[in-house]
Order: sequence, then C-alpha cells, then structure tokens
Amino acid sequence: MQPAWKKFSENLDINEKGHLLIGQHDAVELAKEFGTPLYVLDEDMMRLCCRRFNQAMQEHYDGNGLCHFACKALCTMHTARVTAEEGLGADVVSGGEVYTLYKAGFPMEKAYFHGNNKTADEIELAIDCGVGHFIVDNRYELDMLNEIAEKKGVVQKILFRIKPGVDAHVHEFVKTGQIDSKFGVALENGEAEEIHRYALGLKNVQVDGVHCHIASGVFEAGPFLEAAEVMMDFIAKLKEKYGIEAKILNLGGGFGVAYDEEDEPLPIGEYIKQVADTIKRIAKEKGLELPYLVFEPGRAIVAQAGVTLYTVGGVKPIENVRTYVSVDGGMGDNPRYLMYQAKYTALLANKAAEENVAPVTIAGKCCESGDLIQEHVMMPELKVGDILAVLGTGAYNYSMASNYNRIPRPAMVALRGAEKRIVVKRETYEDIIRNDII
Repeated sequence: MQPAWKKFSENLDINEKGHLLIGQHDAVELAKEFGTPLYVLDEDMMRLCCRRFNQAMQEHYDGNGLCHFACKALCTMHTARVTAEEGLGADVVSGGEVYTLYKAGFPMEKAYFHGNNKTADEIELAIDCGVGHFIVDNRYELDMLNEIAEKKGVVQKILFRIKPGVDAHVHEFVKTGQIDSKFGVALENGEAEEIHRYALGLKNVQVDGVHCHIASGVFEAGPFLEAAEVMMDFIAKLKEKYGIEAKILNLGGGFGVAYDEEDEPLPIGEYIKQVADTIKRIAKEKGLELPYLVFEPGRAIVAQAGVTLYTVGGVKPIENVRTYVSVDGGMGDNPRYLMYQAKYTALLANKAAEENVAPVTIAGKCCESGDLIQEHVMMPELKVGDILAVLGTGAYNYSMASNYNRIPRPAMVALRGAEKRIVVKRETYEDIIRNDII
C-alpha cells in the first residue's frame, strides 16, 4: 500500500532500506553528508515544473506569452540560473532580488520589478541592471520612476498593478486582489483609470499593459477566469477612452499546490487553458488584439521540489495532552506555520516504510511557544537521532528564514540526476556577528 504522500509527491519514493528517496538520493545519507537542518532542492523537479508551464503556454496560447518565476518563493543565484536555462522570465520584488538575478547572469530584460514601496535606490539599481518592466503600484512611484528615468536618459517600460476586486476565497493574509489591499490601484473607485490617464502626460515611461494578482494558493480556475474577464474589459475601456493599447496582460500567480493528500489543485495546463480560452473569447467579442499573456508562478514551480530534513532531539510525552518532538530547526527556517498555520506533510526519513502509531506535535528549538512546524502528525515510534522530513518546503521557507535566537540558517543542497551539490552554504556563528559593531 502506497503512503498517502505519494499522491502528491511524484518525485519522492521509499528505497530498499525503507528510507525516503528524493529523486535518486537517500534522504538519510544526505543528512549524514551535509548535516541538518538541511534544505534539499530537487532541481529535476523544479525544471519539470518550469517545462510544464512553458508547454501549457505553447499549447493553449500559441506561445504568445511567458511564465515568470516569482523569485520571492525561492531566490538564490542557483535558482536564477535554472530559471534562465528553462527560458522563464522573473518576477522580482526588491533591490536584493534584482541584484541576485543580475549577478547570476539572468537576462534582465525578462525581469518584471514589483513592489508597493520601491525606493529611489532600488529604482536606480533596477534601471542600471536593465530590468525590462516595472510593475508600478501607485502615483508616487510613477512620478519618482519618471524623474529617475529622465535623469538616466531612458524611457522605462511599465505595467500598472490593478486591484480587480476578485475574491479568491483564501486566507486573509494571502488575498491581494480586493480593494482593501496595500497593493496597486483599484478599479471600483476609478484609481486605475485615473493613473493611466495621468501617465499619458509623462515622457519617460511607456505603458505596455496591466497586471493583477488575486491571491496565493488558489485551487480552482474560477477566480482566474473572473480576473481575466475584468482585466480584458478594462483593456477595452483604456483603448476606447484614451487610445491606450495594453499589449501585455499579466495575471500574476497564485496557483495552488498540494501540501497533503486532501489538496486537489488543477493541473497547470488546465488553469492556463481555461484562462487562455476566456481571453480569446473576450478579445474576439470586443475587437481586441490578443495581449501577450504573462503568469507569475512561484510556489507551483518550487514547492514540491523542496524537502527540509531535521534531526530529532527530545521526545516529550505529556500524558493526556500531547507528545512534543523537538527538532534542530523550526520557525527560523520555516515560519509559515507560526504565521498562518500552513499545513505540511511530515514523515520519518529513516523509517518511511514503517506504520504510523501515534500523533505528535513537531516543535522547533526557538525560545518561543509558537515555534511549531506541525501539530497532531501521525508518526511511527520516534527516537532521538531519527531524521524527520517535511515535504513541500521549496517555497517560502528559505526565502522567509531568519536568524531568530541567533540560529544560523541551514545549507541548501541541489540534486540533479545522480549529482548533488551545495548551492547555499550553511551559515556559521561568524556569519551571525559579521555586521555587529562593538
């Protein structure tokens, strides 16, 4: 009988030793060789997800578009190179992400720079690095960008971030498409139309299109279809009233992925097919040219490719309450459970074939009661020294990691075929105090 996690972890298996297998690699051996906590990135899985997006765009929209990797999900020089090699664009949200891609040799004309409060320094850096498009969030940013672009003698291509007023039915913390959001300009109150009209009078920006992002972790096509309809209607309005040809329609990301056997996301191709069909229909009805279509998947590209390995320390049963199992990581390398009770699937890598016998709560080592990775997880009998694996940690784990309690952040090892190599070094205590001044 297959374990439940096999349903959604197509790159994982159990080997003849009863150990968790990540791609071609024994997770227990990886823990021995590289230490724990350890981020493991199955590069083959990441590349496969990139190719699925490219294939879907080619098949359902005649290749008239591009998928951009949302770098906030996992931004390293290594993932930047993988993204470039697979032909994707990139979505960056800070000067640090811009600089990382630039230093990795990423083709910056395929990068879109997002963010609701870009600083002047970040804008200058992005222009100097050759970022292709800015996703402009507000009037203040638009004026600052136009002024900096004029000083540098460039006309910067832009899209405006629009709040389409679509309810994606997800956690409040990851909703971004409603009027009450810190991101973008709203349709309902006329902000979106007004900022486009205002931009027509600026000489150093070129409006190429519109952008929206409704939410993260969306498991149905409906909200994306609604967003596509709203945005296409707005594109038609801009053309009719102001003669603005929105050549690019960027619908953001937010595709849901499976974190346990209960999750049922649509196949990537189905999301894109339904959206593409909607855009084609509306374009025909309104006499519009088909816009260049952009999606910005992040989680859907790297979540499944990631596994975090920990070593079990204390096992603390509290009679008639629960059993705490402490590991050598926690909220410092994965804060998502503390933030919004994000669910994960966990198992014992060295006992992956054994039957689960009792529920446990996986606790981190930080001095914080809320430092938990998951609660009420069924596990085999645990002992100190067991290797615990948390699945689906490729997205928003390393990128959200911190040094809380001055704990060094883990290393990251990338797996490709039979090869394995460190792509992010483990931090040391010297790294922790590097910027301190006595």
